Amino acid sequence: MRRSLALLLLLLLPLPGFALNGGLGEPPADVDRRTPMATAAGFLDTAHARDAVRAPHYLSLSHLPPEQQAAEGLRLAKRLVFVLDRMLWLDFANISQKPEGDSPDSVYESLGQIPLPRGSVDIRLQRVDAPEGPVWVVSEDTVRAIDTLFTVYGSPMVEKLPPFLFVRPVWVLELWQWLGLSVLLVGAWLAGRLAEAVVLRVGARAAGMTASGWDDQFVAAAKGPLRHPVAAVMVASCTRLLLFPPPAQHLVDVISRSVVIVAVAWFLVRFVRLAAGFVEDRVGTEGQNVARVRGLRTQLAVMRRVIECAIVLVAGSLLLLQFEAVRNVGVSLLASAGIAGLVLGLAAQKSISTLLAGIQLSITQPVRIGDTVIVEGEWGWVEEITLTYIVVKVWDLRRLVVPMSHFLDKPFQNWSKVSPDILGTAEIYADFRTNVPAARAELERIVATDGKGLWDGKVVRLQVTDCTERTIKLRALVSASDSGKAWDLRCVVREKFIEYLQKQPHGLPMLRAEASHTSAQEGAAVTLGVVPLGGGAAGANTVVPASRRQD
Repeated sequence: MRRSLALLLLLLLPLPGFALNGGLGEPPADVDRRTPMATAAGFLDTAHARDAVRAPHYLSLSHLPPEQQAAEGLRLAKRLVFVLDRMLWLDFANISQKPEGDSPDSVYESLGQIPLPRGSVDIRLQRVDAPEGPVWVVSEDTVRAIDTLFTVYGSPMVEKLPPFLFVRPVWVLELWQWLGLSVLLVGAWLAGRLAEAVVLRVGARAAGMTASGWDDQFVAAAKGPLRHPVAAVMVASCTRLLLFPPPAQHLVDVISRSVVIVAVAWFLVRFVRLAAGFVEDRVGTEGQNVARVRGLRTQLAVMRRVIECAIVLVAGSLLLLQFEAVRNVGVSLLASAGIAGLVLGLAAQKSISTLLAGIQLSITQPVRIGDTVIVEGEWGWVEEITLTYIVVKVWDLRRLVVPMSHFLDKPFQNWSKVSPDILGTAEIYADFRTNVPAARAELERIVATDGKGLWDGKVVRLQVTDCTERTIKLRALVSASDSGKAWDLRCVVREKFIEYLQKQPHGLPMLRAEASHTSAQEGAAVTLGVVPLGGGAAGANTVVPASRRQD
């Protein structure tokens, strides 16, 4: 019985020369199929090169008629390598280099699975007997599924392209795909510019039919950002016609989505800036008071920066969420509630408080853009307000950068909080015999003539505010439309009033002294001195006899 079974098996098994791909003949000497790794590498090399002599020998074609094995072998090899390039990234480090494979008891070596609409196909290598000994080839079940895989992931177009376009892939793309991608990028760029030009032209005409200016800002903001989403969508769509492998297609999709996100964020930032400028110009031309315009400018500046920061943060978050590694890190950080979260909260406390201070300042408005302030002993104008600091332009063109919290925690002077109108003073020391009414008239003449263009015509006043044993102090009070003009007007008043006092006989302060009789000798002389503190020859010393002195 045992002898009969053994004889039956010998009759059923084909001869060694015809056990594998009998219709292909003997394989060339350089066809190495001794190990799974050698078979996988040799098949990819010969299939990419469209080698009709060597590529079929790496497939199990014994189920085909011998006369069809050569032609069908090359066709199936081209289809299989195309599907593998697209759907399966072979890791040669995990492919066995042993003649018996990973397990001596197993005749199959799996390279991976390729999904189908229903189920999947296992790409396997099979150990079979050949005239030269046991060899590894692509298994028969995998060869039978090649046409099904190519129907799902391939295209008949690739079989009509010249062979040199498939010689060797660069990264995961073959030469024909690189050429198609280059043409696609150029076409997408042209299509984006053309679509942008058409949309902007139509939008400009539509905006010109309305009286509102918001649509004009919308159209202006779209110039530039609009072309990039059009090109990105076109590239992401057309690369599927080029049958990109999953790694390449995933990269193209990520780049396309990133371009769309950046373009949308760019458009929103531009629109916010243009809209803020439009509102500011429109309010400024409606005859509003200066304080209202400054307050609106401050609110627009702060809120614009808040919105811009929010747009950038959202766009950055959407960009990072595309990457699995970053997404996992973010989830881990959010899930952790240990020391790292405490340190992060403490580190962000100052930044958050500064941000809230900026928002609070934009609402309460203790200071606005254009206000005249005195901060840290420096006099200047508020030039810029950000979310974290305020830039004060000092009168000598220096810039004083002050933290936002300073204006909420410490006192400062705001000379234009309610109105830019301001009073200026010029204090002058004069002699007791100065004619104050005449000096008051002279002050009115000075501000009316020399201070023309600086004095606003509201307040001009001269008062005696103090006196000492030697002089009186006159204070000239004048008004101007803003602090800059008030400073210049004070300088003019001070200069011209000093000139006026110099011309008066008793205008400048004088030092007077009177000597009492301290000697019994008759005929002794005393010196009476009158020295003007302002200088001049009118106060020269005069010596008189003592007998003529009148006590």
